[in-house]
Amino acid sequence: MQTQPKLTDRKALTRNRARADVSKGMFLHEVAIEEVQDRLSMVNRGFTRPAIVTGFPDVWRRCIPDAAIVEDTDVLDLREGAHDLVVHALSLHWADDPVGQIIQSRRALSPDGLFLAVTFGGQTLNELRSALAQAESEITGGLSPRVVPMGEIRDMGALLQRAGLALPVADSLPLKVTYETPWALMKDLRAMGEANALDQRLRKPTQRKVLIRAAELYVENFMEEGRLTATFDMIFMTGWSPDESQPQPLRPGSASTRLADALGASEIKLPK
Repeated sequence: MQTQPKLTDRKALTRNRARADVSKGMFLHEVAIEEVQDRLSMVNRGFTRPAIVTGFPDVWRRCIPDAAIVEDTDVLDLREGAHDLVVHALSLHWADDPVGQIIQSRRALSPDGLFLAVTFGGQTLNELRSALAQAESEITGGLSPRVVPMGEIRDMGALLQRAGLALPVADSLPLKVTYETPWALMKDLRAMGEANALDQRLRKPTQRKVLIRAAELYVENFMEEGRLTATFDMIFMTGWSPDESQPQPLRPGSASTRLADALGASEIKLPK
């Protein structure tokens, strides 16, 4: 039997989250909450049985006050068909099996229920990853896992289809945050609870000269108008639990109107 590769050290992740500063370090969660609320307001229906999957229950509870709050463990505490809305809130990037998380969420939905996820995408912290990788390669001759791998938007849309959701849509919200120093960014990541919790991470302190060199490279390559930029790429995904009432694609060859007639254009036959 093939086992799922282990990406995350759950004990380290839980420790990092417990040390997070929920009063000052949750600004990305606040942005995500506002976006989720805005997107839900544009859906022409009400939700009476919502659930939110999150590693920060106190932060996300205000997003939908009457929602069931579910921890983002490998096996989600969700009953089959119990909810008409499941929001997966900025924790999918830490999942060992993101497809499994979405499948569990889909199974928890009643027919025509909505799944909405927000997660970090592949461009997140590309500046920090580049600086750390180059510094470590120069000084130690090798690389160690430091930033959790995150999928690109095209991959995220495919995950929704693999999980069996209908009408899948994925879009991104890239955010540029600026800092005075690389150390300020790293302090912010700790305050967010997003410090390194990879299972294969280096288990001893990073050499000081690696960090200093990484800071130098960050300043050299990513300074804009006296500030250092850091990218946070938020990806939003929506999909619906399949239901007969939803629009269905037509069978190939079943069209009854020519495209040329619809466009008011002349049709030119190609030579055989």
